[in-house]
Amino acid sequence: MISNGGVIAFRTDTFYGLGVDPFNAAAVARLRELKGREDNKPILLLISDAEQVERLIATRSDQFKIAARKFWPGPLTIVGAAVASLPEEITAGTGTVGVRLPAGESVRGFVHECGGVLTATSANPAGREPARSAQEVASYFTNRLDLIVDGGEVTATEPSTVLDVLSSPPRIVREGAIPRSVIEQLFA
Repeated sequence: MISNGGVIAFRTDTFYGLGVDPFNAAAVARLRELKGREDNKPILLLISDAEQVERLIATRSDQFKIAARKFWPGPLTIVGAAVASLPEEITAGTGTVGVRLPAGESVRGFVHECGGVLTATSANPAGREPARSAQEVASYFTNRLDLIVDGGEVTATEPSTVLDVLSSPPRIVREGAIPRSVIEQLFA
């Protein structure tokens, strides 16, 4: 399904996400249309294992390595310089991409089965609350997704923390499951 440009919804280790092959520009464009997403906002990616970073991030800085070593697998999305082969629909023309290695082994296994990398923008129309169940996903996208994988009700209360490691010191783009104080202490 993913290899044929399909759009799916699946439970991540935070909320439900919408998944497509990030290297398929047509699938990413369809994802953006379904979500009503702003064109200037990059789409984060989930990876099945740390080795997948090489397919997505051009250069792993020391700050990238420190953050990944401390918080992966876990709810930290790390923003770095994207490889040139990623479609502009993923980077939104920023030249950057956010990557996360999820804490849940089952989520990592699912991403592995889908090719090792999946988009994971929250499964909701822009401006709405992230879906916490397969039923909420279905109500948001009535019959417009190719597949909804019911992983049960989400227990997370916060999205991933998003950390931009291209600036020095690293900049918190969104505070989430990992508190600002913990991130700041790591880079103090």
